[in-house]
Amino acid sequence: MQIQNKLTLMFTAIAGGLLLLFSIAIYITYAENREEEFFKQVRIQALTKANILLDAKVEPEVIQTIYLNTRNAMFQEEIAIYDTAFNLLYHDAIHIDIVKETPEMIQEIREKGEIRFFEDKWHVIGFSYFHEGEEYVITAAARDVYGIQSLQNLGYALTVAFFAVIILIFFGGRFFARQALKPVSELVDNVEEITATNLDLRVKEGNGKDEIAELAITFNRMLERLDSAFEQQKNVVSNIAHEIRNPLAAMIAELELAESRERKSEEYRQAIAFALNDAKNLSKLVSGLLDMAKADYDETEITFKSDRIDEVLMDAIAELRKNHSDFLVDITIDESVEDESQMMVKGNAYLLKTAFINLMDNACKFSNDKRCEVEISANEHYCSIAFIDNGPGIVKDDLPNVFSTFYRGKTVQKNNGYGIGLSLVKKIIDLHKGNITVHSEKGKGSVFTVELRVG
Repeated sequence: MQIQNKLTLMFTAIAGGLLLLFSIAIYITYAENREEEFFKQVRIQALTKANILLDAKVEPEVIQTIYLNTRNAMFQEEIAIYDTAFNLLYHDAIHIDIVKETPEMIQEIREKGEIRFFEDKWHVIGFSYFHEGEEYVITAAARDVYGIQSLQNLGYALTVAFFAVIILIFFGGRFFARQALKPVSELVDNVEEITATNLDLRVKEGNGKDEIAELAITFNRMLERLDSAFEQQKNVVSNIAHEIRNPLAAMIAELELAESRERKSEEYRQAIAFALNDAKNLSKLVSGLLDMAKADYDETEITFKSDRIDEVLMDAIAELRKNHSDFLVDITIDESVEDESQMMVKGNAYLLKTAFINLMDNACKFSNDKRCEVEISANEHYCSIAFIDNGPGIVKDDLPNVFSTFYRGKTVQKNNGYGIGLSLVKKIIDLHKGNITVHSEKGKGSVFTVELRVG
């Protein structure tokens, strides 16, 4: 069911429920007041006849004649007067006798002072009446024809008004719900116009103040992230294709050249060596891309456990020297590390080792003496690892982009690389809720500092 219909039905149901309760309250209150007023009128009529009989000493036959000639068709009252011995002193119409008094009823009236009940459609009241020291019992029955008719008319009026108001509330609520949700419909129309080819479009943000505007603003922010992600994805795919094509083209060229004519064994060996070097570069690129894919995993899918950071570094150095035996790495532990527990970090050893290998590989590759200095310091909250080289440094314009995928600075164009390493390192450190910073000056080397939470 659409929200518009839900809101309309809910609004109608709530308003209708309140209106129904209000109508019932009016009907019941009117019915009770009408009943009370009618009993009072019947009592007054009965007292009037008792006074005529007992005070004015008018004969019962005369009162009956008056009653028959002036009987109120709306009341149709019937009044009887008894003494305490159950002797009938007066009766308006004994042949009708609606109340059918009994000695037990007379006694009950004397004990309670007054009783009220209904006999079919007749209102019946009985009460004690004292006159000149004598007690009398008066009963009176009457039909509230006018009151019943008025009550029925009120019921009809309330019923008609109830359904009329419900209809007005329904259509009024539907109109206001449609007006309130109109921005949502416009938002849906805007969204349907946006496809993968025009992610630069944005939805209208309305007045910028209400909840719909907040939704539109949030959606636009999401579109910006999607647009950025799609653009980045296109760039990454383009760069990957370009970077893979270069070593493949070099390999193909070397092999085609070797195949074009007979050559000496030394020339074949040289061609194979070139092709092998290109294949290794391609393998390194693919490995870097796979590591980046792992670093992009959801944090919940990666196993984290506590490891000593110096042991992870030693494993990384061993792995680095397998491929580069000429690289030198020196580790220094600062005096601030007072306890081994300060070098315990919670993380994924494989990913951290991958990050450290990339940092040390860069440092050794760009240092004049192929040496990397690693300094470990710590406090009770963080363990800090600094990777220091004495290379050419990074120019100021390149610093903001050193962690961008496939970005290569101006001072490193002569070195082999694909611009993946530092981007991969940044993703791994972010995955570990850590922080990485770089400080570098041209001609003075660079310092990459990694901070990881102790745990």
